Amino acid sequence: MPFKLTRTLRKSKVSNTIIKVHSQIIKLSITLHSKSGVLDISQPVVMGILNATPDSFFNKGRESDVNSLLRNAEKMLKDGAAILDIGGASTKPGQELIGADEELQRVMPAVTAIHKNFPDAWLSIDTYNAKVAKETVEAGVSVVNDVSSGRFDTEMLKTVAGLQVPYIAMHMLGTPQTMQTNPEYGDVVAEVYAYLQNVCKQCEESGITNIIIDPGFGFGKTVEHNFALLRSLHTFSTLGKPILAGLSRKSMVCKVLKVNPDHALNGTTALNMVALQQGANILRVHDVKEAMEVIKMAQWLN
Repeated sequence: MPFKLTRTLRKSKVSNTIIKVHSQIIKLSITLHSKSGVLDISQPVVMGILNATPDSFFNKGRESDVNSLLRNAEKMLKDGAAILDIGGASTKPGQELIGADEELQRVMPAVTAIHKNFPDAWLSIDTYNAKVAKETVEAGVSVVNDVSSGRFDTEMLKTVAGLQVPYIAMHMLGTPQTMQTNPEYGDVVAEVYAYLQNVCKQCEESGITNIIIDPGFGFGKTVEHNFALLRSLHTFSTLGKPILAGLSRKSMVCKVLKVNPDHALNGTTALNMVALQQGANILRVHDVKEAMEVIKMAQWLN
């Protein structure tokens, strides 16, 4: 289903590939369509992070077993999560990519258990492997979240198009192993915009109809790059796709506040409010209850 604009954008300047939007955000009437039904994200929603990996940057393998993931899934859904994002391959800086079979061993038990206990819940698979996307969607997943936007597996876009599920396309500079090795841009906002614009075109040509864009905070960016993207997040709404902001407990919080991820919730909450004011449609977070409270506060400002 095509995305429909419900507010007229005032006349804007065009600079290179970016439409500079001044003081007004494009509001989209957005519904995601998948095997789980229809999900309205016209109002911001929360995506809860469930790590089934032994080496994630935040939980470092804690509570990555099936029973713990099931308990956390139940809590996140009760706290208001609209989507649960299950990942089995860490993409923290310096991390090497893993194969599809190893990833499936980590995520399939969690996907199966969560879908069995919460059959109406929208599940997302955080993967760059097409085989993982296919097998988890067949097991109950509704959304594919790919940090590589199809770069790491040439079968990904064709596979997602065949599955007919929403696809989250993210910007990353290089690979997790190399992305934080002196990342450089001439204009980070313009370059990330152009990248996502091109990815959206590739997705549509492949037959993917529901596309969500993610500027990739922390993926091949310095702290300065991350804040430049956050300040200009509203410009990405001109691509006509819903925007996901993944800021939760990341280095742009930790380095500014001089804390580790365990103590980065307060900073995350502050940045999530900015993301909402800049037009974010989905907040991807470790802490669902607090993110839902941010959304409620933001709604009173409109």
